Amino acid sequence: MKRPTVLLPSLLLLAACGQPASPAAGGAGATLTPQATGRWVSGTYTGGAGARFYRLWVPGGYDGTGARPLMVMLHGCGQDGYDFAAGTRMNAQADARNFLVLYPEQGTAYNAFDCWNWFSTANQRRGVGEPALIAGMIGWVKANYRVDAARVGVAGLSAGAAMASIMGCTYPDHIRRVAAFAGVMYGAATTATGATDAMRSGSLYDPNGRGTACHGEMGGARRVVPTLVFHGTADTTVNPRNATQIVAQWAQTNDLAYDGADDGDVDATADASATGTACRSYTRSDYRNSATGGVVMQRYVIDGLGHAWSGGSTAGSYSDPCGPDATALTVGFFGF
Repeated sequence: MKRPTVLLPSLLLLAACGQPASPAAGGAGATLTPQATGRWVSGTYTGGAGARFYRLWVPGGYDGTGARPLMVMLHGCGQDGYDFAAGTRMNAQADARNFLVLYPEQGTAYNAFDCWNWFSTANQRRGVGEPALIAGMIGWVKANYRVDAARVGVAGLSAGAAMASIMGCTYPDHIRRVAAFAGVMYGAATTATGATDAMRSGSLYDPNGRGTACHGEMGGARRVVPTLVFHGTADTTVNPRNATQIVAQWAQTNDLAYDGADDGDVDATADASATGTACRSYTRSDYRNSATGGVVMQRYVIDGLGHAWSGGSTAGSYSDPCGPDATALTVGFFGF
């Protein structure tokens, strides 16, 4: 799905969207064995912060007898739930592993290019704006389906990745894990101009300061939020420097959330790294809590990947079928 390239180029930039990456040769991940084909449930959620459309994928194996994990998928610009589902193949994972998938949708009535307005301070706080709407949708799913509250995670692409980090900061009582693909850190920008600058060159704000602000926004719901970060080295839409800033921001947030002290139990220095090849070569870095030894963050740097979801399907936009399979890695990291 190509984006308009003539009108309002600055809006396209601040919305964190680029042209779809050219598909590369290679596999799209492991073969799955679904329990059964699931079904779509869709509607409009209305709350104090307004209304938005949503699509929910209910896997064929869901029978309501046991609580199941919930994956929240936040699309990028120019996408909707169907497109994002097709490109990521997340519903195939849901059918195979029996978890629910919620696709909130922005809509052109709220952003001309279907982008989450992550750069607005009105959407960086709990209880207001787009975060409140997404949290309300999660609450609706919990009220109508049996959800394992300890296994609710949010994954987003581009503008959706920026909103995913916002959700982790504002609603850690709902969101237990975050995955950000080609995104920016919490509070990377507070204006449209700042958003453009952050995407092009990285945020001007200090990631440690933004990490502290994220921890403060958590309030009484504060908790460690394990975070997964993906970025391609050939991304010309969102500078890969932003991935480094996301790791640093969440390192500070999780360090404070662990014991309330800024003492470096979690930091932005990788404790282990490994390289691999799955169509594309990549480097994975692990960041541990030194007090517990547990992995708190992982970062994948994928060689030659542009602004796209790694290991996806050409059935959707902004997706590159050349691996590694980011969908399977996210499901594994989230423990679904």
